[in-house]
Amino acid sequence: MATYDMPTTAPNIAREKSLGELFGDLTRDTATLVRQEVALARAELGQKAARVGKDVGIIAAGGALAYAGLIVLLIGVAAALVAAGMITWVAYMLVGVIVLALGSLIAWQGCAALRHVDPVPRETVETLKEDARWAKEQAKT
Repeated sequence: MATYDMPTTAPNIAREKSLGELFGDLTRDTATLVRQEVALARAELGQKAARVGKDVGIIAAGGALAYAGLIVLLIGVAAALVAAGMITWVAYMLVGVIVLALGSLIAWQGCAALRHVDPVPRETVETLKEDARWAKEQAKT
């Protein structure tokens, strides 16, 4: 008669993890989750910063045009005083008013666009809330 030794653990049965292994897994998973959340926040804030940068550029362009208009208006006033009634200053004033109005309009549009930018990274906030709920669920089990 041959003797047969029974294996101490069956190969198809998964062994349960120890408490230390579970805490190690939790620590690694938490670190990965935090890294992913930071990456998401960076991406979302980067998109918003690009939008704000564009709007600030529009404001700067409008401000530069308004400043040029002011200079032209001042030249027109000076020409008016020098010419004392000559037609030349009318041209300076007309160009100055048009450039000033154009610059003001562009700056106003840039300011209006900035009012619509939401600086809060909404997606990151939502995923952090989901992560907190997940962590609470894991703590219960």
